[in-house]
Amino acid sequence: MAGAFPISSAGFSTLGIRSIQNTIISKSQSGKKLARQIDGQRFAFTAQIITGKRSDIYGELMAFIIKQRSQKENFTIIPPEIEDARGVETGTLAVNGSHTVGDTTIAIDGFAADTANRLRAGDFIKFSGHTKVYMVVADVTSSSGAATVTIEPPLTTALSDDESVTYDNVAFTVHLTNDVQEFGAVSADKDGNVLYQFELDVEEAL
Repeated sequence: MAGAFPISSAGFSTLGIRSIQNTIISKSQSGKKLARQIDGQRFAFTAQIITGKRSDIYGELMAFIIKQRSQKENFTIIPPEIEDARGVETGTLAVNGSHTVGDTTIAIDGFAADTANRLRAGDFIKFSGHTKVYMVVADVTSSSGAATVTIEPPLTTALSDDESVTYDNVAFTVHLTNDVQEFGAVSADKDGNVLYQFELDVEEAL
């Protein structure tokens, strides 16, 4: 692991989110589709870093990217555009009971109130001690401080009772997807300082 992406000094001007899941498709003689998924689902991001001077942003950013040794190292990143959950939850959430690999419905308790939209479809969550990030795929209404949360992809690692659940500032563990990293000088400011631009392309490390 080679640190956390320096979000504080490098904001995103654009952000693209991708879900990658390899699928093998074949058809029978009758035309019936046969589908089989292989490998694990992972999220990927392409972000355009806000144009800036080497002294303001790009010195620190260049050093961080070089430390990754191309695609070799993993690091964490919290994309600022999706760091806040869409839901209204403010409580300390935890897994209720054990869950096995492949589960897509997770019992969670600790909700601060019993109302609709405690978590919303499209929110990201992560379990303590796990690096994989999951997406909530249905709005969550709690009852007596508990709810069943539907996620995708299916669990890749079993869950134990009382594991904590992160739903804000969810950190993705990622790696660069290209061996060539280019910091382009795109223009200059009014004082003649060179302005750089960088496109970050990363994929979840499983």
